Amino acid sequence: MVKKIILAAIMAVGIIPAASAQFNLSKAINSASKATQALTLSDDQVAAYAKESVNWMDTHNKVSDPDSEYTQRLNRLTEGLTSADGIPLNFKVYEVIDINAFACPDGSVRVFSSLMDIMDDDELLGVIGHEIGHVAKHHSKKQMRQELLTGALKDAVSSAGGKMAALTDSQLGSLGQALAGAKYSQKQEKEADDFGYEFLKSNGKNPLGMVSAFQKLQSLEGGDVQSSYISKMFSSHPDTAERIKRMTDRAKKDKLL
Repeated sequence: MVKKIILAAIMAVGIIPAASAQFNLSKAINSASKATQALTLSDDQVAAYAKESVNWMDTHNKVSDPDSEYTQRLNRLTEGLTSADGIPLNFKVYEVIDINAFACPDGSVRVFSSLMDIMDDDELLGVIGHEIGHVAKHHSKKQMRQELLTGALKDAVSSAGGKMAALTDSQLGSLGQALAGAKYSQKQEKEADDFGYEFLKSNGKNPLGMVSAFQKLQSLEGGDVQSSYISKMFSSHPDTAERIKRMTDRAKKDKLL
């Protein structure tokens, strides 16, 4: 789903129920240089950095309690969705006022309560399936590797000499910013759409939710409700109408319509 403007506060309180807080990210640190470093990171290292950043975000944001309605709903919807392309999945809800969802290279999927407030079950699964597609197709891993090697964290990572760098709070916040606000190419978005559709269908879920979710997000685009998720889903990406048509055509072919 311009330079990233991560997770803007929702202004239309009358439309979306306010959650307890705004998504918390430390300010990104400035990098003295963004020149490409002759440095490589293994897939395991990328996943480890992702896990460390997700743990930081879990600590600095309100995670729904296990017995909350949000958590129970998410657990019910994602029951049986245990892995994607061999990557174990785990799910949590952030009770924040922003509309967003993201998935990380380590398989962590985080859904924001305000997104859940405006989506029905099938639509929410459509969004989750799309985000999991970015993990299964290794888009999030490529994005994170690029962030680690050429972004604000380059100096810290390169100074570790191939080992895991000990990141500061500010650096973990910067990495979380990159994870939560990642934007992908047109090709990658199409691949995530296609994977999400098949992933939901093969797991006995209704892939038509993707169509309805796209339509709902499109209706919010450019309105009073501001969301980085709407921006990253539709800005500089495949035409929304085209994406809806592609998913609808697939549903007709599968005799779901």
